Amino acid sequence: MTRPAIVFAGTPDFALASLKALVDGGHPPVAVYTQPDRPAGRGKKLKQSPVKQYANEHEIPVLQPRTLRDEGAADTLRAFEPDLLVVAAYGLLLPQDILDVPRHGCLNVHASILPRWRGAAPIQAAILAGDTETGISLMQMEAGLDTGPVFVSEAVRIEPDDTAGVLHDRLATLGGDLLVRHIDEIAAGTLEAQVQDEACATYAGKVSTADAELDWRESAETLARKVRAFNPVPGSFFIVDGRRVKCWQAQTVDDAAGEPGEVIEVSKAGVLVACGHGGLLLEELQRAGKGRVMAHQLADAMNLSDQNFST
Repeated sequence: MTRPAIVFAGTPDFALASLKALVDGGHPPVAVYTQPDRPAGRGKKLKQSPVKQYANEHEIPVLQPRTLRDEGAADTLRAFEPDLLVVAAYGLLLPQDILDVPRHGCLNVHASILPRWRGAAPIQAAILAGDTETGISLMQMEAGLDTGPVFVSEAVRIEPDDTAGVLHDRLATLGGDLLVRHIDEIAAGTLEAQVQDEACATYAGKVSTADAELDWRESAETLARKVRAFNPVPGSFFIVDGRRVKCWQAQTVDDAAGEPGEVIEVSKAGVLVACGHGGLLLEELQRAGKGRVMAHQLADAMNLSDQNFST
């Protein structure tokens, strides 16, 4: 059977899992699109995306346009005669003239069970909302944001202690597996996509650093979800004496009571802080420019006992 001509578009590690799965599954792309190299680290040296590094290692042609809206972008893609464009966390919008190029359209590997959590940050949104499951959807792309019909979805359970980083890795692997299982029938047009139910649609916007600040007036459960949802990026934080402290691990204590932001207790278990409802036991903390430490160690260094973080 003739293999479909696939072009792949993706940038970070989430996308890399799908690209690896295609190559390992006997579907190496004829070309890869990825974001331009970006300055990174203290030296601000240009860094290649994980997708570009892998493509170069496997001698797959790499294209790095800053936009796909330039004149000639569609012609460049058309030169590869693609049957299918597979997109996973690419980071650039695909205009209609690009969507129209592949014979069987453009396929997106999306990290949610659509139509729930369309948008840029579905993994974080699922944790923040207290969802008990999420998953991967293979979606036919159209002009709207994640509004296209869905070929297939597969769910995974969100464990109570899952961080966004842990869930990201699990979903990235599932995305690659699901893609390879269905790529032939999608490319052949034998798998029918189902229209999404607009009444069930929710949106997951981009995450900002401000979203990750802990507001002690919220419930301990809400703040514990924030800690997990923003681990590893951007990292939940609070302010003590004008200094930012990141929290990487925390647990709820339902029967704790006090003024929101009040440090109730410091022990080997951590720093217990009163919230709008219940308390949050901070277990792993980090000051700017320092390494992560157990919360009680930072409490001693910063004299956190008897403080109120809301003042």
